[in-house]
Amino acid sequence: MSLNRSRIRTTVGTAVACASAAAAGVLAPAPASAASVALPPVHAGFDYQIGGAYTPPSGVGVVSRDHSASPAPGLYNICYVNAFQTQRIGDPGGPGDWDRDLLLKDGDGEVVIDPDWDEAILDITTDAKRQSIAHKIEAQIDECAAKGFNALELDNFDTYTRDVVKGAITDSHAQTYMRILSSYGHGKGLAVGQKNTVELAPNHAANGLDFAIAEECGDPEWNECSQYLSAFGDHAIFIEYTAAGMANACRYGDRVSVVQRDRDVVPEGHGGYLRKTC
Repeated sequence: MSLNRSRIRTTVGTAVACASAAAAGVLAPAPASAASVALPPVHAGFDYQIGGAYTPPSGVGVVSRDHSASPAPGLYNICYVNAFQTQRIGDPGGPGDWDRDLLLKDGDGEVVIDPDWDEAILDITTDAKRQSIAHKIEAQIDECAAKGFNALELDNFDTYTRDVVKGAITDSHAQTYMRILSSYGHGKGLAVGQKNTVELAPNHAANGLDFAIAEECGDPEWNECSQYLSAFGDHAIFIEYTAAGMANACRYGDRVSVVQRDRDVVPEGHGGYLRKTC
């Protein structure tokens, strides 16, 4: 399995964000309650290990790892699942392991590929397809629960904003599908984090999302950290990949978990490894 890597944004821009924000609050509440799930401890030491598991550094209380890994003993563990896209072309879980009818097509009938990651886009545009896709993703959620993870990190909620999607998937499609997965996760006793997608943060309760995992909210181009705090309070985790982003995110380091990692999020001991805290 190839390493998961940090997600570099490629979006259709402000128009999508504005439309999404306007839609906030219009969906019915998610059917499953999160009342019984345990959220990550606030302002705890955090390590982002989606590129490979290793012994967490001293002071870490919360760790995020891929669903294929095992939880870190004695810590609060978040289980990473790529829920809106396939894995890379040629990898297990890649486009070849999916029913082609469940992959988004362009006007020529070709499968739409996210060029940054060589991953196919899952077609969540109809209820029937959402249910079929969710059934497959739920098997990974089952794996998370069986291994003893505490929460889910459902990645690529913001796939609908990708340039290559060209508006074929909307924020309404994404939120409806997310509510299926968050309900299922809650039913398994798992808290569910909102990964990025700050424009939908005001609607997190309706979407069944309990806390935020935000990449690059401190990047000077975005400056979104305060928006996550407005929606989630201190139930947020910030991950940065640049010194400038880290400096901005650390303005909130007395309230929330903040970490800087290398973009390939490689395990400690590998070339390029970087981990810093405020």
